[in-house]
Amino acid sequence: MNKHKKNYNYTVIDVDANRKAVKWSFLQLIYRLFWSIAYVFFRFSPRIFWKWRTGLLKLFGANIGKNVHIYPSVRITMPSNITIGDNCSIGDRAILYALGTITIGNRSTISQGSHICAGTHDITKSSRPLLKTPIEIKEDVWVCADSFVGPGVIIGKGAIAGARSVVVRDVNPGDTVVGNPAKSIRNKLS
Repeated sequence: MNKHKKNYNYTVIDVDANRKAVKWSFLQLIYRLFWSIAYVFFRFSPRIFWKWRTGLLKLFGANIGKNVHIYPSVRITMPSNITIGDNCSIGDRAILYALGTITIGNRSTISQGSHICAGTHDITKSSRPLLKTPIEIKEDVWVCADSFVGPGVIIGKGAIAGARSVVVRDVNPGDTVVGNPAKSIRNKLS
């Protein structure tokens, strides 16, 4: 007998209830089907076809400003949930998991490999229902390479999320955050 054995309490997951839950309306499912077909034309467009990709995203309901560069390897779940300001860049292999809304302010950069995740599950319920939680990235923000920005996060104006940081809490304007979980190492405004 192991005298170090602990009794852990946990919620038994109701997989059947999760699978039976209605996560998307019929029209949303049709939209997602058509986007998955159109995404082929997005994904395999030449790198310099910035306007083509932004035009395709606008056709699917995205609100995109002027002079936006979105690379062809970017993965976008639901364009209609995305707002991107002027003079922004979304780098190679970035993921905009836009189950909830994702708003990116003017002159902001989402670097290569970053994951902006506006979707999660309610872990307090056994059925683990889907939550479509918004993310707001203000103006002049830099989300550096391979960073993760979690659901419900607001990144303040002029902030920097350092390379490979895991941002699961709001970031104050002007802050530079690094690490997992991301912590402030300096503030340009103070």
